[in-house]
Amino acid sequence: MPRPVIFDLFHTLIQGADEERDRVVGEMAVMVGVAPDALVAAYHASWRDRLVRWDVEETIRILAGRLGGTPTNDQVRRAGEHRRAFVRRVLHSVSADTLDVLDAIREDGHLLALISNATSDTAEAWPQNPLAHRFDVTVFSCDVGLSKPDPAIYRLAAERLGVGPAECVFVGDGADGELAGAAAVGMTVFRSTEHNDTDPGWCGPAFATLGDLPAMLLPHALRARPGAGQHR
Repeated sequence: MPRPVIFDLFHTLIQGADEERDRVVGEMAVMVGVAPDALVAAYHASWRDRLVRWDVEETIRILAGRLGGTPTNDQVRRAGEHRRAFVRRVLHSVSADTLDVLDAIREDGHLLALISNATSDTAEAWPQNPLAHRFDVTVFSCDVGLSKPDPAIYRLAAERLGVGPAECVFVGDGADGELAGAAAVGMTVFRSTEHNDTDPGWCGPAFATLGDLPAMLLPHALRARPGAGQHR
């Protein structure tokens, strides 16, 4: 029986566009009347709150307020739409090769799930992007109030797939300690380095391009591998 495969999103299936993300936040700062560098720093510092608590407009109001700004409703709306437009661009940047690999994995009988540490703008844009209909289960941190590497978010994805965590394969670049989190609940872990070499200390199985993954998911290949990697 093919095992379910759970993917990370940013830096695994698509580029995280980190530099452009900071540029967009700086442009949002001008829209709401605060210093660009200060708002970028505030966005970075509030990462965990944005993952599980605040929506787009809350984030803008709270952070601008902390920086001494008093944006109007229209300024907040325009800045929020600027952020949403950026996220839509990033999600639509997924390559045709990546979509083809996901289709091939599905054709081999694997259920596919996504666990993403993501802010509300990503969850909002998700249904309209080319990846969405290829996944049987999606779990966004902003929707469930949990983020990787909390064991509960992995267990939730497995539960929605109708299997135990040990039956799942987790694929990610390693940001936010996600590989160790998946391994801790018994998932088989594969590290992707295609978009970013995020967790070089992880010594479990890794691949350089997503096209290498289908062969790693073959039953005989999975039987030959340990259930989880570990850090050196």
